[in-house]
Amino acid sequence: MQRLNVFFILILVSVMGFAQQPIPRDTSFTVRGTFVKEKKHRPYIEIARPEMSEEVAFLKDQVYKKREERELTVDVYYPKKKIKGNYPGVILIHGGGWRSGDKSQTGSMAIALANSGYVAVCVEYRLSLEAKYPEAVYDIKSAIRWMRANSKMLNLDTKKISTLGMSAGGQLATLVGFTNFNKEYEDTVGNPEQSSAIQAVVNIDGTLSFHHRESKEGTATSSWLNCTYEENPKIWESASPLDQVSKHSPPIVFINSSIPRYHAGRDDMIQQLNSFHVYSEVHTLADTPHPFWFFHPWFTPTVNHAVAFLDKIFKN
Repeated sequence: MQRLNVFFILILVSVMGFAQQPIPRDTSFTVRGTFVKEKKHRPYIEIARPEMSEEVAFLKDQVYKKREERELTVDVYYPKKKIKGNYPGVILIHGGGWRSGDKSQTGSMAIALANSGYVAVCVEYRLSLEAKYPEAVYDIKSAIRWMRANSKMLNLDTKKISTLGMSAGGQLATLVGFTNFNKEYEDTVGNPEQSSAIQAVVNIDGTLSFHHRESKEGTATSSWLNCTYEENPKIWESASPLDQVSKHSPPIVFINSSIPRYHAGRDDMIQQLNSFHVYSEVHTLADTPHPFWFFHPWFTPTVNHAVAFLDKIFKN
């Protein structure tokens, strides 16, 4: 009997230890590490650290989705002053090849947007070491539903929400927007009674197609999609925003570096959008590295382009 009890205790300890295993993390993509790398080629750059206005409130690590294994959170920057009609919202999606990065990397952009009169929400989503496509899309749409469910607290106009993403986040921002009302791209975890639809997209150097003459996607894409193109082309197409363009697509602005591979499919997308009379803009920043949005002298022009577009869509 004693041996049996010891056996069951060992099993219990083993199960508890397994349940408490840390979430796998890839910390290779950081703002500091990227700065050190890019400064070797452009010694004049500086990390952008805008000051948050006293009129802006900050909420950290708000739980938007509870899963059995853990909770997912957002950081929120929003104007304190209440106004009639409330403020438009932006959900910010970090880059990192769908494998690395975290929501803190969109904090500077969120502060700048909140200073300009937007409810800015930095979202944590599950990366490829933890969950494969389309779980990240599910997470982001869940966060948008959370925004609507908490609109009174955030002074948010629920009819005016945009995605904004950088690099891999730009691909996600566009895919989320171009799959409005498509239930195949969302789960029902977290505020299922709310809509996940968005009304505008800000794509900052995010690819639009994974299998395209301009695209150079490889290991990172295959890891996230959990297959190569040859193994399952339909998955690659379903994750490509270019394949989701329709007359229901929201207006979009492309803010791009001078490196063509990071906006693969953009010109084809614009041609399709034009055929549906969907508004789009393109702004290319000359002589820029891919992660230009982190640094001066490009941070302010990036913010200005984004705010001007969002003001045109939501405030004019």
